[in-house]
Amino acid sequence: MRHNKSFNHLGRTASHRSAMLSNMACSLLLHKRISTTVAKAKALRQYLEPLMTKAKNDSTANRRLVFAHLKQKEVIKVLFGEIAEKIANRPGGYTRILKTGFRLGDGADMCIIELVDYNENMLTNKPAKKSTRTRRSSKKAAPTAEAAEKKAAEKQEAAPAAEAPAAE
Repeated sequence: MRHNKSFNHLGRTASHRSAMLSNMACSLLLHKRISTTVAKAKALRQYLEPLMTKAKNDSTANRRLVFAHLKQKEVIKVLFGEIAEKIANRPGGYTRILKTGFRLGDGADMCIIELVDYNENMLTNKPAKKSTRTRRSSKKAAPTAEAAEKKAAEKQEAAPAAEAPAAE
C-alpha cells in the first residue's frame, strides 16, 4: 500500500534530497533550462513552482520564505526581478518538461526542464490552424459549361489540322 506517500524520495535522505532540489532550482532559475532525469524534473517542478508563485508578490516576507529554500542571493534577485516580470500574468505552469530519450550509461529516462516564458522557439512558432478537409465522393463532378466549351474548342482546332494533310 502507498498510503501517505505524496512525493518521490528519489533514493536519497531528506537532507540530500532538499540540497539537491535547491541546487537544481537555482541552476534552472539562472540558466533557464537544465538537463536531468524525468523523475528529478517532476520533483523539481513540485518544489519550484510554489516558490515562483511567491515571487510574483515582491515582499520582504516572500523573499525570506524563498531564500529559506534557495539560499543564494543572486538567484533571489533574478527570481524576484527578471523572472517575476515575465510570469506576472501566468496563473501557474511555469516550467515545461521535454523528454529527450534515454541516457547511454544506465538507460535512465532523460529530459530537459525549462522555464516556459524563456523558450523563444516555442513562443514564436505557434502551430498553424489545421485546414478542415471534407470527404469527396469518388465520382467525377459534372463538367461545367466553361470546361465543356473549352473541350469543344480543342476538338475543332484538332480536326482541321488532321484534315489538312489528307486534302493534299
